[in-house]
Amino acid sequence: MKICAVIPAAGRGTRLGNTGPKILTRLNEQDTIWSVLQQKLAPLVDHIHVVLSPEGIAAFPPQEESVSHSIQPGPTGMGDAIFRGYQTWSQYDAVLIVWGDQVFVSSDTLMRAIDALEVPGPQAVLPVTRMESPYVEYAFEGGTLRNVFQTREGDITTPNGFSDVGTFLLTTGGLKAAWEDYLAQAIHGGQTGEINFLPFLPFLALHGWPVMPLEVADATEARGINTQADLDFFRELYRNA
Repeated sequence: MKICAVIPAAGRGTRLGNTGPKILTRLNEQDTIWSVLQQKLAPLVDHIHVVLSPEGIAAFPPQEESVSHSIQPGPTGMGDAIFRGYQTWSQYDAVLIVWGDQVFVSSDTLMRAIDALEVPGPQAVLPVTRMESPYVEYAFEGGTLRNVFQTREGDITTPNGFSDVGTFLLTTGGLKAAWEDYLAQAIHGGQTGEINFLPFLPFLALHGWPVMPLEVADATEARGINTQADLDFFRELYRNA
């Protein structure tokens, strides 16, 4: 099975006080968000594709052939960013999506997700963890993903509900066609106005794609770098790395 990792990373990181792309935010003297993600992903996948803003492309350092990139002209949502890389990741059996600030997802979680995927056939693996106050909650019924609730869109989540760890593994066959079907009926988010990627997952489940939850014990893996407090937390973790 050939896998392409996709990192949507068009964010500017302005909330962190950055003037450049968020993915190049420094965690210590040696490491950036990008270097940490690359070190984790490179041994596990066949290719890494990074989706950047126009400004991000200009600042991103030259890479070897196993890393490519595309441009998302404006911040119109993660789904749009992911499918900007379609021409690259569609050449592989599966696409491993990792948010561009998800530095603490573990190599163990990534390997378990890959091991859980069975090809051929449309399917997805969704690593989830219990959160005291989920920012995003996935609702399963009888093992089937039925809904996703997002606090940023005004939804109310359940204490100790399942949240994701910013990582999603999907087979590529038929994925773009399913996304286009989703776009035809998707509702813009009530708060952000975006067509969100996360509700695409229960849409897939409704249309016959098995979406397999993979439980992760350490809830820290769900924490991305969204605020200065998050950045301070991870800088302390990586301070002596």
